[in-house]
Amino acid sequence: MTLTEMRSIDPRDMDSHKMVQLGSVHVDAKSSQRERCRQFMAQIGNPYCYMDGKVKVKISFTATDRTMDECVRSYLAGI
Repeated sequence: MTLTEMRSIDPRDMDSHKMVQLGSVHVDAKSSQRERCRQFMAQIGNPYCYMDGKVKVKISFTATDRTMDECVRSYLAGI
């Protein structure tokens, strides 16, 4: 399955018992960033749709020029 196909999956249509538990994913912190990404992808299956405890999680991103740091700072400034 391609990343585009994975992105389009609705977690409500998935069997939670077939979804990967985020807590079961372990990567070697001493590995390079590329290797950690490879390890994560190999274990999580679908990075857009997984389980966190009893909660089905769906990740999506909006196309923007803002960095994650800028978004977090903006969020924290509003609290």
